[in-house]
Amino acid sequence: MREVDTLVLDLGDVLVRWDPWRALVGRLPDDEVRAFLDDFDFRTFNVAQDAGRSWADGRALLQATEPHLVPAMDLFVEHFADTLVGPVPGMADLVQDAADAGLRLLGLSNWSAETFHLAQPVAPAIGLLEDVVVSGREGIAKPDPRIFALLASRHGVDPARAVFIDDSPPNVGAARACGFDAITFTTAEALRTELDARGVVLRPPTVAR
Repeated sequence: MREVDTLVLDLGDVLVRWDPWRALVGRLPDDEVRAFLDDFDFRTFNVAQDAGRSWADGRALLQATEPHLVPAMDLFVEHFADTLVGPVPGMADLVQDAADAGLRLLGLSNWSAETFHLAQPVAPAIGLLEDVVVSGREGIAKPDPRIFALLASRHGVDPARAVFIDDSPPNVGAARACGFDAITFTTAEALRTELDARGVVLRPPTVAR
């Protein structure tokens, strides 16, 4: 592998913690929350939102197929900001250290175009990224190989010199199939170790900046 010059970072549960339960817990009975998030399999429904479907269109679909879930969806959208729990521990320092080391930093995130603006205030390290390719804006979501090709083309990234970081193994596998080295994210400490093994040596993390 050539020398790494670029890190491509997922956002959800890599830079910013996401917990969809927080939009609904305390606002609906627990059984209604479970019905929407688990029994209905909200995360699968949300893939289409990440791929560009508007919340209005998603609501219309629910109204036609699962009308009893529409109140939960309305609450979820209204209180989406509550799902963003805070920065992922240690990642703000890691991103700053990578920037200080001269690496290019890009984001590639599955996220609705309508709620993406809420991310950076919760995890300011997102502001250190040169750009973020947001699936909801592009109408393509990971693990579709087209979104990796789009990022590489738009930003002149050589996949052989880039490392993609995501908490989803299917997305990591897709990145590798597109020529990127890729790491399945678990913790900031583990990521530093993985990067060090690739010759990307960052300064040791500090207790506080």
